[in-house]
Amino acid sequence: MKFGTKAVHAGVEPDSTTGAIMTPIYQTSTYVQAAPGDHKGYEYSRTGNPTRNALENAIAELENGKYGACFGSGMAAIDCVIKMLKPGDEVISTNDLYGGTYRLFTKIYEGFGVKFHFVPMGDLESVKAKVNANTKLIWVETPTNPMMNIIDIEAMSKIAKGAGALLAVDNTFATPALQQPLSLGADIVMHSVTKYLGGHSDVVMGALVVKDKALSERMYFIQNSSGAVCGPMDSFLVLRGLKTLSIRMKQHCINGKEIAHFLKNHPKVDKVYWPGFESHPNHEVAKKQMSGFGGMVSFTLKENTIAAATKVLSGTHLFSLAESLGGVESLLGHPASMTHASIPKEEREKTGVVDSLIRLSIGIEDAEDLIDDLKKALA
Repeated sequence: MKFGTKAVHAGVEPDSTTGAIMTPIYQTSTYVQAAPGDHKGYEYSRTGNPTRNALENAIAELENGKYGACFGSGMAAIDCVIKMLKPGDEVISTNDLYGGTYRLFTKIYEGFGVKFHFVPMGDLESVKAKVNANTKLIWVETPTNPMMNIIDIEAMSKIAKGAGALLAVDNTFATPALQQPLSLGADIVMHSVTKYLGGHSDVVMGALVVKDKALSERMYFIQNSSGAVCGPMDSFLVLRGLKTLSIRMKQHCINGKEIAHFLKNHPKVDKVYWPGFESHPNHEVAKKQMSGFGGMVSFTLKENTIAAATKVLSGTHLFSLAESLGGVESLLGHPASMTHASIPKEEREKTGVVDSLIRLSIGIEDAEDLIDDLKKALA
């Protein structure tokens, strides 16, 4: 079955009671039992809810996994993975990491005795240099946020397996429409469902997908014990969003390419970060593991100041200045003061997150209109 067909049908069946083609919203906290332990598969909605379970199955199927778990946010999903570790364990991750993930790792879990190493993962030797007997997890973002670096998932899988560690991949930017990490050797796939999977800027949610049964049991135990689950209404909205994921991602990719090339040729723009350029450091890896280059583009200005960036950020009409990404509408943001403000200035600037860096989440509007909007803002 091709991905577009799978996106429409994954995880859902007509309702057995009424024949409703859409999964009902089971807006209930608990379920009646005929006798203690004699129930219809559900006891309490923190543990399981039919609407949420349909979504979990759908996302798992799209990622070529077997077990899915949905959470109240992407950060709650990441939190579940780190709760699988214990004090003294070590994690290797990229030095170009989403600010919220960096904050969770350094401000919360370092205090509980988990050690984190942040390295340029495009350089495999820098990863291997940090591997030791305590390495239990390699955490990958690809493409990275916001510098659009590409990390070789298959290569990371080999390193992780050699170390006896888990490999987790944040697949938020690519989505399963463009990249399927489990098929490339990852153990865990994470999504901020808030972004492309939901696709309409109306839900906050996270998800994990795994293939291994024992790993799934750990995941479900933490999900139920910690209780950071999503509600049935949000689950219903994402089930609806998934049906158009394939066609939305195709348009995001088309628009991303046009705008990346427009920016590359603009006299006020310094650097453009987009993995579709042949000049991108890991373009060949992107071609190998992705079926498209997505709708995320970052760029810097030749005038590398916050003031110059602010003029652009405040000068658009169709691009809205806002946190988040992955919706049908185009957004732009300033990583240094927004999404990555929790990373110390000297650390973020080492990876390229300078004062004039602007991150675009390119929507599904007509590319010509979006380019006109950026032209006016840059002028």
